[in-house]
Amino acid sequence: MTGTGTGVGKTVVTAALAATASGSVAVLKPAQTGIVGDDEGDIAAIGRMTGGVERTTGGVTTLELARHRDPLAPAVAARREGTSPVTPERIVAAVARLAASHDLVLVEGAGGLLVPYDDHGGTLADAAASLAAPVLVVCPAGLGALNASALTVRELRHRGLDCPGLVIGSRPSDPDLAARCNAADLPAVTGVPLLGALPEGAGRLRGAEFHALAVSGLAPGLGGEWDAGGLGAAR
Repeated sequence: MTGTGTGVGKTVVTAALAATASGSVAVLKPAQTGIVGDDEGDIAAIGRMTGGVERTTGGVTTLELARHRDPLAPAVAARREGTSPVTPERIVAAVARLAASHDLVLVEGAGGLLVPYDDHGGTLADAAASLAAPVLVVCPAGLGALNASALTVRELRHRGLDCPGLVIGSRPSDPDLAARCNAADLPAVTGVPLLGALPEGAGRLRGAEFHALAVSGLAPGLGGEWDAGGLGAAR
């Protein structure tokens, strides 16, 4: 799971995928930055949103490999603290351990696709390549989404990585013209389908309410019932 940048809704989309998935699910956050004291990180937020979701396989397993105080790229934050960075190799090893006992392992990256995790320039894309894993892209709804999404998908293709599609991470209840147009134009510009759109504020829900929202916001291929035709794109 990657995004076109920070604050686009990766955590909510990751939680939605975990909530709608069949079988046992684990979620890995390789490195969390910008955390002070007991602040809730992304992995705790995913646990909160998916907590209480009725699953025949039990709850969602969550794992965080590292957390850093400064809101910076993981490599920079680790360097400033004098701690060991989370390399792509560590991500791959953690996924392997989780995959041994779970049907699905979701990995939520930090920021965008090429954010460095170590001082050798290791990225989430490098880990995905080693795992031969598909990379879902989370994008914003409004202005700027077309360019950032196209660049991210193009880089995935350049690296020979599979991108099944895009999900809008936080769609306003009253979308502006750009958000309405983007719903139709994102697939044409990027060459991959739009596979969902979760409404803003979704991260405040949990349990049955969050599960229902996830089902309505994700396409059938991702375990939901979302229909892109309902976005009412302006042309």
